[in-house]
Amino acid sequence: MSLTDQLDRYLSVRRGLGYDLGTSERILRRFTRFADGEGAAYIDTPLFLRWHATLAEAQTSTRGARLSAVRLFAQWLSSFDPAHEVLPRGLLPSAIARSRPHIYSDAEIGAIIMAAKMLPSIYGLRGLTCSTLFGLIAVTGLRISEALALDGEDLEINHGVLRVRQGKLGKERLLPLDPSVVTRMIDYRVERDRLIGHPVTPMFVTDKATRLTDCAARYNFAHACQQIGLRTPQPYCKHGRGPRIHDLRHSFAVRTMIDWYRTGKDPAREMIRLTTYLGHSDPSCHRSCNSPQKWALKIP
Repeated sequence: MSLTDQLDRYLSVRRGLGYDLGTSERILRRFTRFADGEGAAYIDTPLFLRWHATLAEAQTSTRGARLSAVRLFAQWLSSFDPAHEVLPRGLLPSAIARSRPHIYSDAEIGAIIMAAKMLPSIYGLRGLTCSTLFGLIAVTGLRISEALALDGEDLEINHGVLRVRQGKLGKERLLPLDPSVVTRMIDYRVERDRLIGHPVTPMFVTDKATRLTDCAARYNFAHACQQIGLRTPQPYCKHGRGPRIHDLRHSFAVRTMIDWYRTGKDPAREMIRLTTYLGHSDPSCHRSCNSPQKWALKIP
């Protein structure tokens, strides 16, 4: 059995436990394609280093993510066949650290959404989808994976609620939405189906009526940020460095907590609502909102 075949089993098992693994899968697919191309049957340190040498230079956090993903895969394989080597932790000089979040201003969020609307495509669906996706994340604090996993039926119009079925570790939750957000989502679905020519199941789709992928969402976000100066334009369609799409979630939580102080609310009492809305189990984690903000506040 090739390493790619074994990777499919590995991903299936871990996703069955509730892990998303979007980034890990991208790393491991590249690794197993290289390994299969070399005819490698087992993972070992020389194989990993040969593969890593073919990759472009990257930040220390990226190098650490590559090592961690392959190391966990090798560890899983070694439990069945000890011929697989568990890579040493310090194999690459790396330091995995959380990026400092960028707290967007309302003006920056509005500019990002307007730039996303202008993204070129044959039918205009790319701009429509990306601007709506970024707007929804900005006013709900959804994780990008949660937003992309939404289906049309997850928007319960009569109750003004969004059902998040694929939260972190497989947890499901219901998000109350401001009426302005519900209206925008309805308008998006109507126009989306008109452009495609028929109803579709996924909420956010490409011009080909397929579900928008994580890679495509992040690329389009980076491109919109480059257009408004939040990221430096890059050759060869590279993302460059700068504020991330996940920072919309951080910004939403920060603005929510600031609003508590401005309105005289007790943060200690409000925090559990924020935690629940964002899909965290621990109030000490990063959180969301007990009073969903209006879409109109974010989009000019």
